[in-house]
Amino acid sequence: MGSEALYHLLDPGNAHRLRGAEIFDHAVDPEQLARFLADEGHVLVFATVGDAVVGFASGTVLLHPDKKPALFINEVGVIERSRRQGIGTALCGMLIEVARARGCKGVWLATEADNHAARALYRRLEARETRDLVAYDWDGAMDA
Repeated sequence: MGSEALYHLLDPGNAHRLRGAEIFDHAVDPEQLARFLADEGHVLVFATVGDAVVGFASGTVLLHPDKKPALFINEVGVIERSRRQGIGTALCGMLIEVARARGCKGVWLATEADNHAARALYRRLEARETRDLVAYDWDGAMDA
């Protein structure tokens, strides 16, 4: 694409940039976007090149009565033509820094064992890889 990526923390002033973005699984729903913005427990960072959104990473702050807050990284995505340029690494690093600034004492995620690109990304970010994690879902939560 020839231009350098710029990185943004989603807020009401830049949320309009996500409308029409091709990076998500589905079209951005304005009502869901408003709900996401209104809840301080949700965090999204995104990258742009020119007017195009080329990547994002999102997370949810998890609270529990006996633990410090932790951030669960929900999803990371970079459009194919912008991959292997450090955008995913920068987005995840930014998301982790936002979580730490908000008082999170841990950050975690899960990915498929055969998702070699994602696993390489998380290793570059010096994440510790755990073993023997088993996932369960209800109502199709893990469906693509």
